Amino acid sequence: MAQSALLNVMITAAMKAGRVLARDFGEVQNLQVSMKGPADFVSAADRRAEETVYRELSRARPDWGFLMEERGAVEGRDPQHRWIVDPLDGTTNFLHGLPIFAVSIALERDGEIVAGVIFNPAMDELFTAEKGGGAFMNDRRIRVAARQRMPEALFGTGVPFLGKGDHPGFLYELRQIMGESAGIRRYGAAALDLAYVASGRLDGFWERALQPWDVAAGAILVREAGGFLTGIEGEAFDHIRGDVVCGNEFMHKALVTELGKATAKRKAARSPAT
Repeated sequence: MAQSALLNVMITAAMKAGRVLARDFGEVQNLQVSMKGPADFVSAADRRAEETVYRELSRARPDWGFLMEERGAVEGRDPQHRWIVDPLDGTTNFLHGLPIFAVSIALERDGEIVAGVIFNPAMDELFTAEKGGGAFMNDRRIRVAARQRMPEALFGTGVPFLGKGDHPGFLYELRQIMGESAGIRRYGAAALDLAYVASGRLDGFWERALQPWDVAAGAILVREAGGFLTGIEGEAFDHIRGDVVCGNEFMHKALVTELGKATAKRKAARSPAT
């Protein structure tokens, strides 16, 4: 697999941050049995990983800006380029000792995502993509799954957190997709969910109100793996808004249709009887 200089920079940053996380992850199991608990430790691990990414990318391209989970927006002298970074996607998994988490780095050029890297150090899986160059996992070309029947399909989603999101609306969506598919998985790391769609492990994925750093790298992976990706109602995907539905051409359309049915059922249930 031929890699551009920029992609190599992103891979280096992700893998260095991943090594930081892997070391800290090894301590989480010990902390689970302590009275203090691991939450503060995990927050510090998140910040250490972000500092590693920030340092590596700033050294390579000092004029470029950032959009990061912890730091927020950092303006650069070059207005065309911006790194979008989640140093630890899947924080709750990490906190509980589950090896489903990742470093996610995307490159935005003039508002468009042109490269993405997602690295899960616990499983040593590196997902990469560049615009026009295809998508890869550990140097092996990946493609979205080819299934075209929903009863055979496995979908991923994200569940709204306690006190956030539209729980009643999500339950309508969940019931609708459960009734049509082979199953639904909730891994708790949207970047990896998108990478799993790109690699054919999941047939599709949907979630609402994600942050840009949750979806930016995964979005280009899905597209470069031959997948389709839009907003919930089939509108043009916007990584800043963060609503996403994706899969191969058939599964994407099927998901959009079924989610639309769920919305219609909810509206009908809320309408006063006539």
